[in-house]
Formats: sequence, C-alpha cells, structure tokens
Amino acid sequence: MTVRDLARSLDVYTRLFGFTVHYTRPGFAYLSLGPVQWMLEQVREANAWQTGTLEYPFGRGINFQIEAPDVDGLYGRLLAASYPIKVPLTTSRYLEGETEHVQREFLVLDPDGYLLRFIGPGEEGGRSG
Repeated sequence: MTVRDLARSLDVYTRLFGFTVHYTRPGFAYLSLGPVQWMLEQVREANAWQTGTLEYPFGRGINFQIEAPDVDGLYGRLLAASYPIKVPLTTSRYLEGETEHVQREFLVLDPDGYLLRFIGPGEEGGRSG
C-alpha cells in the first residue's frame, strides 16, 4: 500500500494496530499481524506500482479484512488513543448457505484513508468470515 508518510504509518500500524515489523529499507516496510502480511511503501515520483493519481482517501472501494488476535483489546487501545473509529465494534452475523458465521468487527481508516475491518470470533466462538 502506498503511503504519504511511512514513519507515521509505521507508528499507527505497530503501536496502535499491533503489527510487527519484519524488515524495512528506505521508503518500504514489511509487516505482519498474525497470518496477515502487509507492505507499506512511501509515495515516490516514478513508481511502476502506482496506477493513478493518489488523493485522500487512498484505496477507495477497498475493504481490507484483518483477523486480529484480540479484536476487543485492539479496539480498546484505539479508543484510549482517541483514534477515529468509522464503525464501532459490533457483533455481526453472515450467512454462507445455511451456515451462520459470527464475528466481532469494527472499521477504521488508516492514516492514508485505506478502509480496514478488524475482526475476531463472535460471542458464540463461531468461525470468522
């Protein structure tokens, strides 16, 4: 994901969202949260990965779902830091045929406006999905 300020994004992704940095190089960072692998890259003038003009919010139309090891703890950490919450933590139910999946979830925008949906198991302990 292309970001305007890599240092700021790294701070939010590690300190607040709980990601781990695996390695960095100038203008780039590779992170993870559980099984989720994430790459952040500083905006550059000449960049073959950039598909068009970047305007906030970046990633319009994208909804990244990220399974968090402790979604309630993450939500509490964001509230304590006064981080803006787009959709508050709730328990949602989704049907897959006859199977109901229950998950706890909330939505935030990252510093560049990418929509992130953090999820965890619902109160019945059902599979997230």
